[in-house]
Amino acid sequence: MNKKYFLLLLLLCSAFALTAQSGKQKKADRLYDDFAYVKAIEVYKDLVERDYNTTYNQQRIADSYYKLRDPQNAVQYYAQVVNKPDVSPEAYYKYAQMLRGMREYDKSREWLKKYQEEAKNPKEVEELLDPESITTYEGLESFRVQPGGMNSQYSDFGTFVSDGTVYFVSARGEADTRTKIYDWTGEPFLDIYKTSENGSVNAVSGEVNTVRHEGPLTISADGKTMYFTRNNYMDNRNGKKDDQGVNHLKIYKAQLVDGKWDDIEELPFSSDTYSVGHPSLSADGKTLYFASDAPGGLGGSDIYKVSIDGDSYGTPENLGAPVNTPGNEVFPYAAKNGNFYFSSDGHKGYGLLDIFVMTEEAPEKIQNLGEPINSSLDDFGFSFSSEDDTKGYISSNREGGMGNDDIYEMTILAPLVLKGQVTDSINGKPIANATVRLMDENDEQIAFLETDEDGNYSTEIARDRTYPLEAKHIKYSTKTDEINTANMDEREALVYDIELAPIRDVEYLAEINKIYFDFDKSNIRPDAAKELDKLVDLMKNDYPELVIEIGSHTDKRGSVEYNRKLAERRAQSTYDYLVEHGIAPERIVTYKGYGEMKPDVDCMTCNEEQHQLNRRSVFKVVKME
Repeated sequence: MNKKYFLLLLLLCSAFALTAQSGKQKKADRLYDDFAYVKAIEVYKDLVERDYNTTYNQQRIADSYYKLRDPQNAVQYYAQVVNKPDVSPEAYYKYAQMLRGMREYDKSREWLKKYQEEAKNPKEVEELLDPESITTYEGLESFRVQPGGMNSQYSDFGTFVSDGTVYFVSARGEADTRTKIYDWTGEPFLDIYKTSENGSVNAVSGEVNTVRHEGPLTISADGKTMYFTRNNYMDNRNGKKDDQGVNHLKIYKAQLVDGKWDDIEELPFSSDTYSVGHPSLSADGKTLYFASDAPGGLGGSDIYKVSIDGDSYGTPENLGAPVNTPGNEVFPYAAKNGNFYFSSDGHKGYGLLDIFVMTEEAPEKIQNLGEPINSSLDDFGFSFSSEDDTKGYISSNREGGMGNDDIYEMTILAPLVLKGQVTDSINGKPIANATVRLMDENDEQIAFLETDEDGNYSTEIARDRTYPLEAKHIKYSTKTDEINTANMDEREALVYDIELAPIRDVEYLAEINKIYFDFDKSNIRPDAAKELDKLVDLMKNDYPELVIEIGSHTDKRGSVEYNRKLAERRAQSTYDYLVEHGIAPERIVTYKGYGEMKPDVDCMTCNEEQHQLNRRSVFKVVKME
């Protein structure tokens, strides 16, 4: 073939190839802009394999997985993009968020710092960069979660229990014969379902479910009114879209009529230009909480409240800080116990969306519910299902589920009662006014207890923890130990009795004042007899096995030899008093006079008061067992 024609043919083939890739690029971007992320990923991957607009298409793949809440795949592509030149700082932020979803917290902080340095509005990451640990829930109850029985291979989430019936949202596609596939997820559109007494799952009856998305929901206390989320859709017609072609979420109201949810009404504060959804009623039914990305909020999505008076509604109010952040707050739940639960990726947590609580006792503090409620992925949709708040549900896309999102049954265990008795290790008698301190893992005190007259103490503690413990009394040696509360789900109380060893100081134990003598005398004075009676009582009634020795002393007046013999006479009179009052001689192993050799006050020229202090008998423990 002529070389010139060969070259021309090669150029034509290249042009056709470029034209084909350009067409694929337009198709991929169109799918992405239409939120068809699953389909868009496949086309973008094909373009990357052909080395066409590689960096751009890698980021689009990463962004698609970000939208699909798939950290494992997203981080692989973001890692290829973030070190390229001219990358948007938004890629750093998204990469950091996906790294949190993979529990790579240190690496996530590195990319959040880079985002903070280069982004124009870095405030949204300030809390996430806070070096302090996560503010975990201070309540003592414990949570257990297990997969719910209503889960399918599709997304299932957002439970609400009314009169024993569990309502939830699902993409299983059984609510309507005109089932459509949602291009964002590749699953059918969401509908509202309920469980029956025999455990079967059915779509709710009435006009609630349509070909568009429905759910989450809340139901009034009388069970007659449902507030639910739906795309802008009424009377079998799509509502108006915004300038970007987005059909936003709205909140609708339905009435239960003859077992069917009908009489659908759109709430007046819904909008065609932004979304409102995730309704939750207060216990008295007078306030409706919801999530919205309305303009003027603190972040991507904030939580609002609006008053309800019959069919009238007040003006929605943004809850503001500390609930809302520059991130996203969604799925509010106003519990009957006064606590307010919601999910957020703006408060510091374990992964993407975490569930947080603002308690009635500490409304200024936002607390993370911790594991196992939260995981490294999305956790949301907290709700109670029992009047005593011991059962409930959460939703999550954590590993190990059946579908994309799954419902998990939640059991809330009451705090464990820690109780016990503090006793003397020698005689077994209870010790009143002993102190028991419990510490946390950081060695900070979390409980300070004092025993009653019978030596008893009691408090509530959490399960699944290890508590360092310290027990003290002024007459006893301090005892330290650890209490582990793991594997105690079937128990209501943990009995932990404590024995304290008495200090080896009989004067202190018997609260004896010094046994003093008059100058040049060895007789037991009345004040000394009173103190010795305390020692007799201690040895007879408290420690009948106690063995002691006696040491007696003089002041420095007189010769050394004279003082030694005087001290021996004082030791003898002390010994005789104890024996005469019922102490067996063998329990006093020795009684010795030391003269002036061991003064209590060592003075060269002593005054009378100092001399008196040196004229004494003292006691030492030989055996207490």
